[in-house]
Amino acid sequence: MSEMLPGTRIQRKNRRIILRAALEVFSRHGFRGSTVDQIAAEAGLSKPNVLYYFDSKEAIHETLLTDLLGTWIAPLREIDPAGDPQEEILAYVRRKVQMSRDFPCESRLFANEILQGAPRIEGFIRGELKTLVDEKARLIRAWAASGRINDLDPYHLIFSIWALTQHYADFDAQIRMLRDDDSEPLDGAEAHLLMLFRRLLAP
Repeated sequence: MSEMLPGTRIQRKNRRIILRAALEVFSRHGFRGSTVDQIAAEAGLSKPNVLYYFDSKEAIHETLLTDLLGTWIAPLREIDPAGDPQEEILAYVRRKVQMSRDFPCESRLFANEILQGAPRIEGFIRGELKTLVDEKARLIRAWAASGRINDLDPYHLIFSIWALTQHYADFDAQIRMLRDDDSEPLDGAEAHLLMLFRRLLAP
């Protein structure tokens, strides 16, 4: 049943409701700590209704991850080899900050999967993601060799961008607790990170 593609408007609506509810539940409790009952309660549907569309918790989780992966790596794909190296990398930082702003639950879903050893997306990481990261690493290395940016390890640069931008989504609760005001966790983050990376990249 997990492979079914609902045809009616109500079926499509219910499927979206279930996936949105599951995203909230998985992002809060992780895969192991989540249940179909929790997802049903979050969705405002009965458990049998949820299982009509997805035959298991695993099927729901797999659908969410599959739907997420293309969106998740799109900002890295957009780095343009023909652009100015510093500005292309800084634009990537901006896109990653925006991802943390727009998709915090998705970020935590992805982080929880990685913390478990990526059992459901290992093929994606070793395949499509590795190919893309290797491609961008070669580009960054070439930019550095030409003197257009600082000579730095391209993989650690990419990992640092991920760590410093996704932190704002994955550790949102901690940031809110530590701030002494009512500002949003990402307030001022983009300007701060752009300053850091601009200095790091300067040849």
